[in-house]
Amino acid sequence: MKAERTKRNVLVIAVAAAVLGPTVPLTATAATPMTSRPLVWEKCEGSGLDPRQECSTVEVPMDYSDPGGEKVALAVSRIRSEKPSARRGALLLIAGGPGGGSLDEVSTKGRTLPREVRDTYDLIGFDPRGVGRSDPVDCGLESGDLDRSTFFPWPAPDGSVDANMATARRTADACARDGGELARHISTADNARDIDRIRATLGERRLSAWGVSYGAYTGVVYSQLFPRRTDRVVLDSNPDATAATAHPELGGVPRATWTGFETGVEDVFPVFAEWASAPGNPDRLADRAGQVRPLLLRLAARLDREPIPWPGARPAELNGNVLRQAVVDAFYDPGEGFPGLARLILHARAGTVPPAPEPAPEPLVRNALSVALATMCNDARWPSSAARYQEDVDASRAAYPLTAGMPRNAIACAAWPWPPREEPVRITDRVPSTVLLVQNERDPATPLAGARRLRAALGARAVMVTTDSTGHDAYLGNGNACGDRIVSRYLATGQRPAADVRCR
Repeated sequence: MKAERTKRNVLVIAVAAAVLGPTVPLTATAATPMTSRPLVWEKCEGSGLDPRQECSTVEVPMDYSDPGGEKVALAVSRIRSEKPSARRGALLLIAGGPGGGSLDEVSTKGRTLPREVRDTYDLIGFDPRGVGRSDPVDCGLESGDLDRSTFFPWPAPDGSVDANMATARRTADACARDGGELARHISTADNARDIDRIRATLGERRLSAWGVSYGAYTGVVYSQLFPRRTDRVVLDSNPDATAATAHPELGGVPRATWTGFETGVEDVFPVFAEWASAPGNPDRLADRAGQVRPLLLRLAARLDREPIPWPGARPAELNGNVLRQAVVDAFYDPGEGFPGLARLILHARAGTVPPAPEPAPEPLVRNALSVALATMCNDARWPSSAARYQEDVDASRAAYPLTAGMPRNAIACAAWPWPPREEPVRITDRVPSTVLLVQNERDPATPLAGARRLRAALGARAVMVTTDSTGHDAYLGNGNACGDRIVSRYLATGQRPAADVRCR
């Protein structure tokens, strides 16, 4: 994933007694009319957009168990098919996160789609409930809690989770205090229901979709809840959606997604080590690939003991956990990430720092992280015991030293004041065959092992394209030409491979 998208694609929480309304059964979704009042499309705000992009607003129920109650406004966008005679319908872009939006991706990602796909569909983007230009959520998180090496719950250098539990209580408190009623009504199932409202308001009988990362999870939940309203569905960079029902007591899909960083970073590291030891590399770190791992681990331990001041950075020092987080971030997009990480390592070994990266605007980050926490914590019940997290972190640190226990640690969900309103959506093979998965073999955030479990759960309704590639965001991103051709052909013509494919 590109650095700017990574800021928003967060996989990324007083404990208060809260009694919500009755749990909404999974099968109980508010009736969605096939058509409704036509949308009023206007010119979109913003710079660098395709001049054809237009924007509108769709209203949806805040609480689907009370469809006549308070409404939430969703910002939607559109670029019409470039060839009306070839138009099949609408292709919805579902962004990652949770906390990301696709409102302007119809312009940015839309430019990367081949002409035959742009001819086939109106491209549709949207900011999910709580995000960006939809009715937003802001938990009022403290400035320090917006730092990536804080939001990603790295334990203390000695492995203690005490500070992480304090952060979890503080951020959960903030959402209970400042998040408003909407913070209680942000979940993946509600995002899927919102998508069906968008489909109906567009006047489409069925909807095609391209979901990436968390967007892939939203996409598979949508096709599970509304199988007769899905057309061609591409799931790109796939979390393990089977964890929703396999281990709900452990935090379901949200916590399983965090846990995936353990194996995901390990899958990518050998590629980085080969690159970082290659002769002729101006950012070379070692003579042999086998030297890179111990070099990195020693450096992180040294920075734990002796952080380097880093004026202008967030936080304002280069410590061991900032370096570890830089590894995770760099592995999303090797083309840009590997050189940047190597230069950071070279600076740190010399006791210096590079120029501080330009921080994203705090309001943008605060909104994205507020939505991320609300989604992950409302989707599933997480453990609340500090002893449980300490046990899990200790085991993870021993088995996966590169991620140092972070993937098993506590976030705000450990102290979230509201229980989930409904059970997670169970992913099955009992729906029409409309899904094409595309997955890189080496993905730091959504590793191949989790994607394979999702593929197995979908059974005959899906085909999976595995690309011999490294990084997050496969289709038209960090995948390869073979995978891109297969996905583009499916979107444009409906032709899928007869069986799963590995693209070298």
